[in-house]
This record gives sequence, C-alpha cells and structure tokens, in this order.
Amino acid sequence: MANAQFGKESQQGAFVRQPNRFTDRVTADGSSGRLPEPDRYRLVVSLACPWAHRTIITRKLLGLDQAISLAVVDPIRDETGWRFTLEPDGRDPVLGITHLSQAYHAADPDYTGRVTVPALVDTETGHVVTNDYPQITLDLSTEWKQFHSPTAPDLYPAHLRGEIDALIEPIFHNINNGVYKAGFATTQQAYEAAYTELFAELDRLSARLETSRYLIGDTITEVDIRLFTTLVRFDAVYHGHFKCNRNKLTEMPVLWAYARDLYQTPGIGDTVDFDHIKRHYYATHDQINPTRIVPLGPDTTGWTTPHGRSQGSVKVCDLGVKSADVVAGIDT
Repeated sequence: MANAQFGKESQQGAFVRQPNRFTDRVTADGSSGRLPEPDRYRLVVSLACPWAHRTIITRKLLGLDQAISLAVVDPIRDETGWRFTLEPDGRDPVLGITHLSQAYHAADPDYTGRVTVPALVDTETGHVVTNDYPQITLDLSTEWKQFHSPTAPDLYPAHLRGEIDALIEPIFHNINNGVYKAGFATTQQAYEAAYTELFAELDRLSARLETSRYLIGDTITEVDIRLFTTLVRFDAVYHGHFKCNRNKLTEMPVLWAYARDLYQTPGIGDTVDFDHIKRHYYATHDQINPTRIVPLGPDTTGWTTPHGRSQGSVKVCDLGVKSADVVAGIDT
C-alpha cells in the first residue's frame, strides 16, 4: 500500500493518518499512575519528523534537558523501522535496544501497527508510555512544570488555551497533516482538495500575521511551534516532494519573515537538521521518489537573515523585503 509508512488511503485516494496507539500520560498529580521523575523517561525522536521536532523544541525551550533524556534515531526509516544506528554499536545506550519497535512490543507484544516517533519510553520497564504527539508537548508544558528552568516561557498559558486549541485544529488538518494529504494522495481529486485547503489556510495565517508577531498573544506559544515545524520543512521537502508548489515559503513574505523570526529564537533554529530532513523524506518514500536521489538544494542560508519582526505588530511593508528578493530568498 502506498501510504503504509504513515497510515492508509481511503477509497477516494485520500491519505488517512494512523491513530496513536499508546496514550498513557505522566501527570503532576499522579492521576495517570505516573509522576514526573528526572531520568525516568526517555524521549525518542527523529530530527526529520515534524511531529517529533515539536517535542524537541518544547523540551529545549522549557529547560527539560536534564529531566528527560533524548534519543535520536537514524533519519532513514527502513523496512525494520526506526533504528538507533547513530550510536557507535547501533544500540541506544540507555534503553539497550537497537530498534524503537522493541519498546513498542515490550509494552504490547501483539502490536502490529506502524512504529512512530516521538515516543516517550519508561527507562525502568523499557515500555513505550505514549506516542500521542499532540498530547506530549502539552504535558511537557503543564505536567512537568516543577522541572522547568526558571526562565522557561509559558507555551500553553491557561487564559489562552481555548484560543490556542481552536487555531491548532485547522493548522493540523490543513497544514501539518495537509502536506501529507497532498503528498500521499493517490487520486487527482484528493490531491487537489488537500492542496487547496493547504494554501487557503496558509493565506489565512499570513493575513493574521501581518499585524501580529505571533499567532496568539505577544509571545511564542504551542501553536507557533506546531506551525513552525511544517514551515521549516516546506521548501526543502513539501514544495517539490509533496507537490505543494503554488508558492515556496520564501515567496510568501509574511510567513517567511515569521518563520525566520522563530528560527532565530534560541532553542528553535538550533534544533533544525536539514540533512536529516531531506534524507528522510527523499530516501524513504520510494513510492514518490523511486530513485531516492536527495536534492542538493535549497540554499538554507536565508534562514539567518534579518526578519524585521522584532517590534511586535508589523506590516508587510515594514519588513524591508522586496518581492524579487523574497523569491531569491534574500532579505535586504
């Protein structure tokens, strides 16, 4: 099946994402049966995966580096799944396993679904606790507060949660998952529907960000992180590989400046690995890219150019960007 790595397809050729199997939580009040404990849990991620990337950014911004350890898998997900080949002996030094699937099967020996990242693994039992990526980052913000750094931002402020949750929904369906729905569609109709919804949502967000530095409030929140991990991959993989090619990110002035603003925020840009991103997408989706050739471009130096959004509310005309320069990826 064309989309076996990610889910399945409907009878209309539309991509359908696999639901998350492991949804246990670690909660501050112990109501889940698990309490936050330093060194008890290991976060397994791929630097290529946008869902895992959210957890990497959140963990870093909140200063949870010392409380929750991080394991990075090989960017190439082969027929055996996610592998710890980046370690000298091909085995995770904390969990003692060679494949993430071993932690899945330790938790459920009968599990037959796709093994996904991010996954939070209990280092004492070797069991996966959760692969529920939408909830993991929210719990890092709310349930692990006692281990946050003193200067940690509030990424999910209580008074804004309703507004954040409402915006998360269309961003997930139309953008985060929308690029996959376009890329893995197997009919023209399904592809065009996903493509149309994707760019309509990007246009709506662009209009919103013309007068606001961040999506909600005056600081970075959960919803900005969720959008960023798709935007940072857009030109490198989604534009060409997934046929999301109405515009490149560098051709959308407001979103390009907004993405650069986030990228240049300490704890965000330094979590981006374009090599892992490109190698994963182009070398693992052989139904889309059968030659598995990884493109050399695009030029990523533009990510560090001035973004012009540091004064809070901004207008496109305040960004100091000319249309020709935007296309070229150059900020004047």
